[in-house]
Amino acid sequence: MANLFAKKSMNVLMAEAGATGEGTLNRSLGPFQLTALGVGAVIGAGIFVLAGLGAHYAGPGLMLSFVLSGLGCAFAGLCYAEFAAMIPLAGSAYTYAYATLGELVAWIIGWDLTLEYAMGASTVSSGWSNHFIEMLEIFHIRFPLWLAYDHWTALGVAVDNVGRQIMASNYASLVPGTQEYIVQLGALKAAPTADMLARAHAFLGAPVLFGHEIGLNLPAFLIAMVVTTVLAIGIQESARFNSLIVVIKVVVVLFVLGLGSHYVHPANWGTSWHSFAPFGFAGIGAGAAYIFFAYIGFDAVSTTAQEAKNPQRDLPIGIIVSLILCTLLYIGVAAVLTGMVPWQQVNIEAPIARAFLDRGLPWASDIITAGALAGLTSVMLVMMLGQTRVLYAMANDGLLPKKFFAEVHPRFRTPFKNTFLVGTIAGVVGALTPIDDIGKMVNIGTLLAFVIVCISIIVLRRTDPNKVRPFRTPWVPFIPALGVLFNGYMMIKLGWVNWARLVIWLAIGLVVYFTYGQKNSRVQRGELPGELDAPIHE
Repeated sequence: MANLFAKKSMNVLMAEAGATGEGTLNRSLGPFQLTALGVGAVIGAGIFVLAGLGAHYAGPGLMLSFVLSGLGCAFAGLCYAEFAAMIPLAGSAYTYAYATLGELVAWIIGWDLTLEYAMGASTVSSGWSNHFIEMLEIFHIRFPLWLAYDHWTALGVAVDNVGRQIMASNYASLVPGTQEYIVQLGALKAAPTADMLARAHAFLGAPVLFGHEIGLNLPAFLIAMVVTTVLAIGIQESARFNSLIVVIKVVVVLFVLGLGSHYVHPANWGTSWHSFAPFGFAGIGAGAAYIFFAYIGFDAVSTTAQEAKNPQRDLPIGIIVSLILCTLLYIGVAAVLTGMVPWQQVNIEAPIARAFLDRGLPWASDIITAGALAGLTSVMLVMMLGQTRVLYAMANDGLLPKKFFAEVHPRFRTPFKNTFLVGTIAGVVGALTPIDDIGKMVNIGTLLAFVIVCISIIVLRRTDPNKVRPFRTPWVPFIPALGVLFNGYMMIKLGWVNWARLVIWLAIGLVVYFTYGQKNSRVQRGELPGELDAPIHE
């Protein structure tokens, strides 16, 4: 059993980090590009949506909810920053666990990261499709419903549309998006009549093949393949494309803040603590738990460590600055939303867009749709980038077939084969699978990675306290322990069903490890470079 927890020494890791030449990744990313990757991964459509439900938990205190969630991520972010600067390799949490907790734990976390990155990209591709269809509707272009979603989701959308038609005729006094409206609509959809289902199938209009209706989310598949092609062409090209998209979506967020500030009524924020936080600290905490997932993705910056020009300096900058920028933007959106609309009246489904529509500014809603589309594009790019780099690191260690997953294109200097595999899987899953449950699995997989990295910092400080650390997590073990507690608590809040899915997924991973990974591991077979001291790559 001891071999299952064999570790890669820090000297071996430093030697690998210093490798250059043919077959290695291209070190070309600077601090701006790394920060843009972090912002690109974090800010998606959620900034325009999650604030709505969060406001009903915390009231105007939603601003403090975003601060609390940001602090929770910062605990893990500081731990990632120390590791990324000290071990500038592509594997992120997988590599850090290999150095501190051993091969089996490293495999588990590497397999787990597939939930965050590949399945996360699938989820985002489906969300991108939704906003793309909204964008087409702005130009009065109608996309066939059966080509816009997988079959089960498309039928659900059709039922929802018919339900809203019934609501408009039978419950005209209820305003769409309000709590009362959503409850009544939910009751209709939970027990649809035969007539309602027949109208939904007619609305769907899907072709029938072998007696079954066909459904395919075509935009989700196509955008996944476009992003895959960008990633395969090169890391510099990918970073430039991401930076352009990030600039667009940050401009849209600043536009929302600038325009919305003209319609803010400070009285909506309250005149006392009770009116500012109507449910007290409990409400602020509940809001923080809900919106926490708006921050997920910053850790993907660490997967580009082998492509940073000066990783010791720039990776901590990219991780920490991106978290700070995103937190400030989130607080600004929360302030504008709860200042424009009394928190009791905040629309849950589309809070920002509805706030502008109610003030006769439909064009502002269109700009928000464009911003959400740009936001999701960059999130997908960074998620798929992270996945390919983790697979590259695992293959270099022999845990996956190296000739496929770690082969680097001689011209583009990217792991092109595994990039196209990841993109194809993400596109197919996004096109054919209902993504609600996948999204919850993404969250629990990410939180597990955060917990492992925080534990690894504590372990490495004990086992190798004298190792050079270009960036040091402050107040160890206090900060990492808070990271374990905060992220572990979030995992518990996701419920036993998601825990069961995680256990099943990890069990599948263990089968792969014991049938292939352990037998081909370079650590187990003694094929690693010598244990000579190696300088940290400059």
